[in-house]
Amino acid sequence: MRKEQKKLASESEIGLEIKHIEVASKPALADPLIREIIKSQAEKLGFSTKSLPSGAGHDAQEMARIVPMGMIFIPSKDGISHAPAEFSTKEDIANGANVLLNTILELDKKLK
Repeated sequence: MRKEQKKLASESEIGLEIKHIEVASKPALADPLIREIIKSQAEKLGFSTKSLPSGAGHDAQEMARIVPMGMIFIPSKDGISHAPAEFSTKEDIANGANVLLNTILELDKKLK
């Protein structure tokens, strides 16, 4: 990886650094401001919301070490998630993407 990093940095004339991040992180709590913005944007789009306790792992767990994080969940058939039988409709996926877009736009306004 370091060899490729040096090659990419040289070819692109950019600074590129690889840092070790300990991956044994504790479960991450979603940022209260981000949670509130997600909720308000979902409601503005006419969607119902449910606040879920957060103890995120995986990517969110690692990202929360360096930036505030929040998560948007969409309906999944029979509530199945992270399994081969997981299924969400195209409409629910699009709705979730629109909530994400509006959340990012609102965060951009608030954090300037």
